[in-house]
Formats: sequence, structure tokens, C-alpha cells
Amino acid sequence: MPFELPKLPYAVNALEPHISATTLEIHHGRHHRAYVEKTNQLVAGTHLAETPLEELIALVAPRHRKAALFNNAAQAWNHGFYWNSMSPDGGGEAFGDLGKRIEADFMSFNAFKEAFHAAAVGHFGSGWAWLILDGGRLRVVTTSNADTPMAHGKVPLLTLDLWEHAYYLDYQNHRSDHVAAFLAKLANWKFAERNYQRAAHRKAAE
Repeated sequence: MPFELPKLPYAVNALEPHISATTLEIHHGRHHRAYVEKTNQLVAGTHLAETPLEELIALVAPRHRKAALFNNAAQAWNHGFYWNSMSPDGGGEAFGDLGKRIEADFMSFNAFKEAFHAAAVGHFGSGWAWLILDGGRLRVVTTSNADTPMAHGKVPLLTLDLWEHAYYLDYQNHRSDHVAAFLAKLANWKFAERNYQRAAHRKAAE
């Protein structure tokens, strides 16, 4: 089956004033759609055409042997994960087992926020900021362009898009304000907690 553009998990204006409806319309309806459509074009008529997206990324990720396919498939997946990393009632502090783990691995939630903000603002060029589970420890990392921690055996828990098209209409070149708004008002800790719990259950089953 062809890959499909996932629907936004909220109304297009639901993240205002932090992310405008115009930004979401362009970002989701044009950029994300283009990655999905290009992925479909690249796998059409091949043995990869019916491969689930996560498996497809894993297959083409080693040394990016199929760079165009990796870039488009990874961007299609990254964006779907990104929409779910935000919520109209997001922000605040992590809770549950993930909240406890953040306290343990970063010493405090504020220390985590500072690390995430610094990594996101300091990242050069386009890419993504992530909270990941790396083996037995939480880490904040950034990836460039389409790269994704999933391609390196890490478990993504939450992400923020650092490409300029994600924030330029709303914040111009003030990436720091974009990152601050995400952490304070949009970060979907319910989604991150579910991802952490799934990872913990998989680990326990091994």
C-alpha cells in the first residue's frame, strides 16, 4: 500500500499562538506531503513498496546507501512523530516513570530543559532536537537534515523540528523563542511517556 500523509492529531489552528495555522498548513500540507509522495515514487515497483515505513528506514539507513529514499522516508517518519510530540495542552513538566527518569538522568527537569534548549538553539543548520533513550540512559541529541535516532538504534521519545520552515513565519530567525514555546506550551509529555513505557516493556521482554 502507498504511504499516506497522516492527519494532524489536532485542528490546524489548535497550537496558536505558539504555532500559527498558516505554518501548520504549509508545513503539514506541503512539506510533509512532499516527503510522503516522493517516498512513494521512489519505492514504486520495487520490493520495498509494501515495507512499513520504520522497516524501510532501517533497511536503507546503513551508510545511506539509498540517500534519496532515506532522506524522504526518514523525513516522512520524523514529521509524523513531530506532530504527536506537540499538544494544545502540552508543556509543563514530564510525569510518571519518564518524569522520574528525567530527574535521575538530568538531575532535575529544569536541567533537562536547559540541555534541550541549548542543544536545539546551538544546532547548526536544519535538523531535529530529540529526547531519546540510548541504551539505559536518557539523552538530548540533535540530528542534521533528515537523520533520525531510530536509524542508529536509539529510541525517540520526543522531538522538535529545527528546519526554518517549522518556525520562520512565526518567529523569523529567533529559533530560541520557538524552542522556548515548545518546552513551555506544546511538548506532549503524554506521548513521550507512552513511548518510554513501550520501550521499557520491549526491554523487559528481551
